[in-house]
Amino acid sequence: MRSFGLLGWLIVPVLVGAYHYGPGQEKLQLDDISRILAEADRLSTQEKWSEASSQYEKALALLPAGRVDEARRVRLQRAKVQMLNRQLPEASTALKELVDQIEADKTADPKLRDDAREALANSQYYMTWLMRLEGLGVDEWEPEVESARQTYRMLAEQAEERGDKASAEKHREDLESTIRLSRMDLAQLQGLDLPKQ
Repeated sequence: MRSFGLLGWLIVPVLVGAYHYGPGQEKLQLDDISRILAEADRLSTQEKWSEASSQYEKALALLPAGRVDEARRVRLQRAKVQMLNRQLPEASTALKELVDQIEADKTADPKLRDDAREALANSQYYMTWLMRLEGLGVDEWEPEVESARQTYRMLAEQAEERGDKASAEKHREDLESTIRLSRMDLAQLQGLDLPKQ
């Protein structure tokens, strides 16, 4: 009986070691990622966009392959920071890819999908503004503003169906802004300050 007790106690360190060097490594990695993301969020609140973007990129590189939802959330945050860091074309491209992936995945979180759509519509709105200021033709900037307009309309309708009046109102205001932007004369547009994101 004593030998079974002694054998049991000797097996405990082996089991702990096996867990530590097996599934425990992923948990340690996730802890590291969590710290990196907390640092990225802190840098973002301090408006240190470039540093925050690098931290989000670092977290993405460390995320295990099966963590699809977490990776999408980090990609969304990184794209938002890129927009604020004057990397609008890169952010817009990343958001288009992200929204396409989320829409293709029927199991994706609906809130994440709506957040990604809103961020994409925002990037399209600002891209339209810049394209117009650069003097590009209607055929080049109109698809961007039209896509943003349709997205804001859809988001407003969905928010209204959910009974979220605050979000519905915000999206309707964004919708009106896109309509004004598309109808605005270039001379008027040039006289305005660039909109804040």
